[in-house]
Amino acid sequence: MGRLIDFDLPQNKILSNVGGGGASNDNPLDPEEFRRQGHMVIDFIADYYKNIEKYPVLSQVEPGYLKKRLPTSAPMNPESIETILGDVQDHIVPGITHWQSPNYFAYFPSSGSIAGFLGEMLATGFNVVGFNWMSSPAATELESIVMDWLGQMLRLPKSFLFSGNGGGVLQGTTCEAILCTLVAARDRTLRIIGNDNIGKLVVYCSDQTHCAFKKAAQIAGINPDNFRVIPTTLSSSFSMCPKALRNTIIADVEAGLVPIFLLATVGTTSTTAVDPLGPLCDVAKDYGMWVHVDAAYAGSICICPEFRHFIDGVEGADSFSFNAHKWFFTTLDCCCLWVKDPAALTQSLSTDPEYLKNKATESKQVVDYKDWQLALSRRFRSLKLWLVLRSYGVEKLRGFLRSHVKMAKVFQGFVEADNRFEVVVPRNFANVCFRITPSAVMSSSTKSSNGVLGEITNSNDISSPRTKTKMGLVNEVNQKLMESINGSGGIYMTHSVVGGIYLLRFAVGATLTQESHVIEAWNVVKQHAHAILNSIPTTHSQ
Repeated sequence: MGRLIDFDLPQNKILSNVGGGGASNDNPLDPEEFRRQGHMVIDFIADYYKNIEKYPVLSQVEPGYLKKRLPTSAPMNPESIETILGDVQDHIVPGITHWQSPNYFAYFPSSGSIAGFLGEMLATGFNVVGFNWMSSPAATELESIVMDWLGQMLRLPKSFLFSGNGGGVLQGTTCEAILCTLVAARDRTLRIIGNDNIGKLVVYCSDQTHCAFKKAAQIAGINPDNFRVIPTTLSSSFSMCPKALRNTIIADVEAGLVPIFLLATVGTTSTTAVDPLGPLCDVAKDYGMWVHVDAAYAGSICICPEFRHFIDGVEGADSFSFNAHKWFFTTLDCCCLWVKDPAALTQSLSTDPEYLKNKATESKQVVDYKDWQLALSRRFRSLKLWLVLRSYGVEKLRGFLRSHVKMAKVFQGFVEADNRFEVVVPRNFANVCFRITPSAVMSSSTKSSNGVLGEITNSNDISSPRTKTKMGLVNEVNQKLMESINGSGGIYMTHSVVGGIYLLRFAVGATLTQESHVIEAWNVVKQHAHAILNSIPTTHSQ
């Protein structure tokens, strides 16, 4: 780690011996040294992207690996950027799961781009803290402009835009967007019924809603007993049922409780299910509830006209959000949130200390984004989004997204053409949910079994112990398939369990992914499936 330093040398000799790295200048922001080191870092990252396929996609290190490699304390004297980058390569890169790899198909994408990266670089270089308009007018005004641009691309109702009576704000993540809107909904109701009745407030979601909502409800002080989860089924592709929602709300109202918030999702985490926005908003409207639409993943694709119908009904919602850092080529973090009633946010989240008072704020002619979010300080996120929109334009962005959907269709075709596999739920976007079929597992199981598994195969009673054993075996085989694939390092996928079914998720969206990577990924899946299915008779023959 680093170069050994002779502590008997004078300080100026020490600085000359460590190879510069900014140490030869007392100013840590010297422009020429910044230029030199900046070029080195850009070259490092460009080489990383160029060679990214050489690394196992999922990091193969063991917990605690880094502590064994790094010193127990910080260096007393400067080290050169050359030395530091060497350690990044030797010690940090092995512990990275490579989200930008073209063989990354896990979770949802975190797609990057040159424009997104350079926009982030510009924002970091300016390093403004744009909590209100006066602290950096360009940061505030560009954000408002970009959010209207993007809202227009999505064909959001004008009521969500600054050009209407609404407006948009860039949050860090969907978790923040959900919490902010929930707090606004909570306070809107409590101003009517009184703070003492907070224990009566009820919120609603489906069993496919992201776990961020439960955390937000806890932080917002919603009674855990009043967190309602509407069950979904495979037969409805795991979308929320408006009738079940209404029945649940009616029961709560009859019990003296107060419904305040519904979270509907377009593109759920497990299966990219889509909740029916129009009918759900109609139900919520009957009870004066706030509706937030979480389109964290799928919102991006809705700039394509042929996918816009997935957010039909959004006009009945109060707020809408999606993550540009997921599938919109804008680096983390960048969550786009629109609200119809900005005053609902600012009434709950605004602060007005003396040291922040200024004429611009008092004029009521400017937006102070500190009052639209949880934190005071905020980053210049709009700069990278602006660069992405300008560098690629609407049509090219649509082309990128469509290419990912096309590649997902290719993978889906491979699954459907192989009778050992099945697509578990319909594919809506660029995520294919699949598994080895029960019949393939049972066929392999019974080749040398004692007949018990064969009897399980013929059981029609889903609640019977034998059927549960069958389901358990099928799930176990698919879990082993995923673990085997990920352990190989060639590709990386993740899983979910819905309706008792263990499924593998193949999410296309990494910027570097091409069709050849999808074809090779399918070959990897087949090879590992073949090995696992052939091992079942030995494993389960007793």
